[in-house]
Amino acid sequence: MRLFLLALALMIAAPAMAGATSAPPPVAPPPEAAALQADYVLVEKAARRLTLWRNREIIATYEIRLGLNPVGTKQQEGDKRTPEGLYWITGRNPDSRFHLSLAISYPERWDRIMASHRGVNPGGDIVIHGLPNGVDPAKALAIHRDGDWTDGCIAVTNTEIEDLWSRIPDGITIEIKP
Repeated sequence: MRLFLLALALMIAAPAMAGATSAPPPVAPPPEAAALQADYVLVEKAARRLTLWRNREIIATYEIRLGLNPVGTKQQEGDKRTPEGLYWITGRNPDSRFHLSLAISYPERWDRIMASHRGVNPGGDIVIHGLPNGVDPAKALAIHRDGDWTDGCIAVTNTEIEDLWSRIPDGITIEIKP
């Protein structure tokens, strides 16, 4: 067995010792960078909490604000409710009217079917966002701290949306629970 391991080590080292050149191995991101990225987002509306998960472990939590009519799932455009269910992060908008926004895949097929049965528009443009641009920052933060204030989106502070922006990759699942 020792002879086999020695032969294997020599075979691996032989090209380098003979002056052979090869492409350098790909550089992996540092482990701490990968640890910052979420692979699942959980929103608990009643608790006003957004939790980032990675490999079934919590990596961060945030206090959130919701639509002005937070109880129940979004049913139609203008109802000021935040949807409930399984969705995906579909993109990001650095030029949002709020300080950054992450798009949520609402309405999904089921949402459109249910709205159609009710004869209403399901609405859309549901995002996770920071505070509104063009408003005095102190006033915006005071309104945010006071309670729910969105039209159905999930709101956090500007510092928090910057953190979420860097930690939530496009395409991951976001589950929004009552």
